[in-house]
Amino acid sequence: MQEEVEHKTVNFAISTTKLTARTFLKDAQFLLRQYDKNASQGKQSMKRLIRQNRGVTNVEIEKTGIKGFAKYAKRYHIDYAVQKDISCTPPRYMVYFKAQDTDALSAAFKEYSASVLNKTKRPSVLAALNEKSDKEEPVKPFRSYSDRDGDAR
Repeated sequence: MQEEVEHKTVNFAISTTKLTARTFLKDAQFLLRQYDKNASQGKQSMKRLIRQNRGVTNVEIEKTGIKGFAKYAKRYHIDYAVQKDISCTPPRYMVYFKAQDTDALSAAFKEYSASVLNKTKRPSVLAALNEKSDKEEPVKPFRSYSDRDGDAR
């Protein structure tokens, strides 16, 4: 009787361990899938972009617009990688993206270029402020609210 109880106890411990190991493995696989799904959006390394096996194409952009482009790429959910080509002066920046994102990339670049053009057309607030400060305005005498006639008492 004692051996039978010990045998059942050992079998119960082994089956519980197997169950726990299986659930742990399933949970780890689920978390890994979720991480890969979320981490593969937006700016990435070239290695990670190529690892997706979807084909990679590239576009050259100016250095001044990298952060501005990132805003629109995020809006259109484009996976991209930026590399700096220092073999020439000034250095060129190449944006690599998945081949399936070409339509989204063209829409993002179209919107980005429109915003850049609007920025150049907008009047500079700082220049207008400097222009205003250069003009001398006549100093008006102080007039209190209680002074109805305009005479100071």
